[in-house]
Formats: sequence, C-alpha cells, structure tokens
Amino acid sequence: MSVDKSHRHIENDEQYKSLNVNKGIDRPEIFNENSIQRFLKNKRRKLLTPDEYVEGILAGNRTTLSQAVTLVESSKKEHQEIAQDIITKCLPHSGNSLRIGITGVPGVGKSTFIESMGKYITKRGGKLAVLAIDPSSERSKGSILGDKTRMEELSSDPNAYIRPSPSAGSLGGVARKTRETIVLCEAAGFDTIFIETVGVGQSETMVHSMVDFFLLLMLAGAGDELQGIKRGIMEMADVITINKADGNNIDKAEMARVQYKNALHLFPPTDSGWKPEVLTCSAILHAGIDKVWMTILKYVELVKKNSYFQHKRNEQSKFWMYETINDRLKSDFYQNDILKGMTAEFEKKVLGEEMSSFVAARELLENYYQSKKNNK
Repeated sequence: MSVDKSHRHIENDEQYKSLNVNKGIDRPEIFNENSIQRFLKNKRRKLLTPDEYVEGILAGNRTTLSQAVTLVESSKKEHQEIAQDIITKCLPHSGNSLRIGITGVPGVGKSTFIESMGKYITKRGGKLAVLAIDPSSERSKGSILGDKTRMEELSSDPNAYIRPSPSAGSLGGVARKTRETIVLCEAAGFDTIFIETVGVGQSETMVHSMVDFFLLLMLAGAGDELQGIKRGIMEMADVITINKADGNNIDKAEMARVQYKNALHLFPPTDSGWKPEVLTCSAILHAGIDKVWMTILKYVELVKKNSYFQHKRNEQSKFWMYETINDRLKSDFYQNDILKGMTAEFEKKVLGEEMSSFVAARELLENYYQSKKNNK
C-alpha cells in the first residue's frame, strides 16, 4: 500500500487508524547573543571590596564568611590579593577562640564524634566552626566534601559553621589556607574551632602547629592496640579518646584505655606540664562526651596559668611565617616563565643519566636567580 509522503506524520495514514500523533509545536527561537551574555552576567558572582567582606564577617554573616574563605582557597592572584587584605584587617579581631585538632584512623568515627561534641558545645551557648579537610583525588583533583552530609544535625545548628575544604594535594590536606581560615572564623565570632584531618599520617604535624589542643581518636577491638601506632602521633596527643565504647565493645575499650595509658608513661614529660590522659566515649550514644570536654577545659586552664598557651601560639605564628616564605618561594620558582621550559629539559637529562639530580637542581636555581636579577 502506498503512503502519502506529503503527510506530516505517516502514522496518521488510513492504515494506522488506531494511532494518532499530534503535530506538536514549532521549535522555539535560539537565545540571541545579548540574552546569553545577560544571563551569564546575572549568574556571575560579584566580588565585594575587602572592607565589605570584613564588615560582613565581623557582623557574623555566614554567606560573606564563606565567600571570603573561597577567596583564601582560590589560586587566582587577584583573589589572593583580596584575601590577604581581608585577613590583615581581621587579625585584630582574631585569637579569642580555642583551637582543637581532631584526628584518628579512617572509620574511627571522627564526624560522629565532632557532631556529638559540637552539639554539646552549642547547647551550652558556644559558637563552633568545624574546618573539615576532605581528601582530594590525586587523579581528578576532585573531592567529596561530604562532612555536611555526615554531620546533618550539626550543619543545621545556627551556632555551628561547617566548612569542608579539599586537601588539593597539600601535605595531608592541611596548609597555610586552613590557618588563614581560622583567623576569619575567629573574627566572625566563633569561640571554638575544630580542625578535622584526613587521618593518621604526616598531616598531624601540620595540624599540631595550628591548634591549642590535639585530640587523637582511637578504636578498640581492631587488633593489637599499640601495634603500628606512630610514636610521634601519640607524643603530640594531649588526650587519647577510645571511641565506640558501647554495647559489646565496652570491655575492649576499657582494656585499650589501660594499654594506651601504660604506653604514655614511657614517653618523656611534655613541655606544657600536662600529663596526657586516655578516655573512653561513645559518640553515637553521646556517652563520655562531657568528660572529654571537661578534660579539654582542664588542660586550657593549666597551660594558661603557666603561660604555655601563649608561648605555643607565638611559636606557631613564627613557624607559619617561615612556612609562608617557603611556599611563596616554591610557587615563584615553578611559575617562572623562563624555567618552565628548562625544567622539562633538565628532567630529561636526569632521566637519561646525562646529568645528576643535584647538578640539575643547582643549574636550575642559578638560572632562577639570574632571571630575578635581569628583571630588576
């Protein structure tokens, strides 16, 4: 049977009596260029002046604080210039918080512990900022940033502010940007700052260099309690807390507490004069959280009385001054236009065993210094 080809829809032919297809509507016109540009302009976030950012931060505006932290985390030169101006103006309003570093092996329950402890603090009138460092993928550079999902109750608390940040390949996910974010949060009125690290590793040294109190979360019943625990991490801890001390795990947690306490006796006395304690808690049941917090306050009272608190902060400020110098020099070296092509060439010579690594490094540095002289 022949079909009328001029028919818009052949499905409407007599042979398809049971099927009917409507004509439909014509395709709408494509946005013109002006409409697209106007749409993109409205979507683009407008940068405020440094003074406007500072004003919003000091007023406790969460949106402005988040925008300022984004500038701190940005690698764009223009954003960094604004961020440094904001930080300089916020510095006189900072320093009035208690900074607490929290770390532990993956699966120890850091997020649950932070939420439980955080709710304990905010219910008593405190204002808490949580800087949670999420591990970035080395391949895609992406990050899950899931702490707000894991801390659902705390994230909706008006007295709490959670800022997940990608580690972006820095040492253990903690670097200068976290230190600067602390300043902004303190200026915004937060009296307690939690810094959650990626997990047990080299990052703990960096965290320890920016907090007043260092808390190590551990698990019981996961094997030999002391095997594989790095001595350096335990020496840094002001309190070791055995989490998940509930149900059938209570006896194991108590046994682990005794083992850790005995191990701490082998370490030399601390500079602060504080004797590290070992506690147990169940973050999910909110059991023992009050005791952990009271121990933290007891530590702070001691170190403020013997002046170690301010001494430690002074040492940290000095440390971060030199760290910033190192970061700036390293960044300036690798962003040098002359060296960008040279670096690959020297790397090829090193891999081909035409030149030693040390000679290549020395010559690259000499070229770097020469380029700086020529630009004067």
